[in-house]
Amino acid sequence: MKSDVDKLLKKHDKLTHSDMQKVTSHVQRQAGDWIINTIMIEGCSAPFKFKRKDKYRDLKGARVNLTYYPEVETVSGFPLDVMNVVRIRIA
Repeated sequence: MKSDVDKLLKKHDKLTHSDMQKVTSHVQRQAGDWIINTIMIEGCSAPFKFKRKDKYRDLKGARVNLTYYPEVETVSGFPLDVMNVVRIRIA
């Protein structure tokens, strides 16, 4: 039986899955009704972002499994690589 991750990866070819990634930084901020979570992963310079309705536990120092896709955001006129997280689980 295939896992949820395998099904997502087969259906959406631009998705990437990474296991056992160490979180070096985790920031949460309010944006309307949503809480925007931004995490930084050890060895990667791009931020990983995801939204939730409620605050999420602090992930700093935790190991996580991520399913995400790359995107380019423009901040102050400069393009910035960002990873939009579709699925996050503590490993």
